Amino acid sequence: MAEEHSELEERIIIKDQHTKEIDLVNRDPKHINEDVVKVDFEDVIAEPVGTYSFDGVWKTSYTTFTVSKYWCYRLLSAILGIPLAVVWGFLFALISFCHIWAVVPCIKSYLIEIQCVSRIYSLCIHTFCDPLFEALSKICSNVRVALRKEI
Repeated sequence: MAEEHSELEERIIIKDQHTKEIDLVNRDPKHINEDVVKVDFEDVIAEPVGTYSFDGVWKTSYTTFTVSKYWCYRLLSAILGIPLAVVWGFLFALISFCHIWAVVPCIKSYLIEIQCVSRIYSLCIHTFCDPLFEALSKICSNVRVALRKEI
């Protein structure tokens, strides 16, 4: 009975990972697009003092810019959003697949192989270099250096 209950909880957890609720109000909860340029009418079009157009033209330009930007974005996201989501999902699945099945095994294989090489390298260093440097240290141990300040 407890085993069946555990399996049911496991299925619910797995299902929740793929069907979790998304926030329709805050669509950038991790703020990954904070650095993206947020372009408003005032950021693109400005009239310096003394060269004003008619008020009606200015208001219409503002409305046209804002509405066209809004609807163009919505239209592009409606047409290309789902296909691009498929492309990006496939790309990140491919990257994950390559990382799991190729990169990590290659790194682990390299670490295992380099461990064997490092033992051989260490043995060679201790066999050939240690006696040489020990002999050099004994030769240089009797060297005395005296510093004098002459006036």
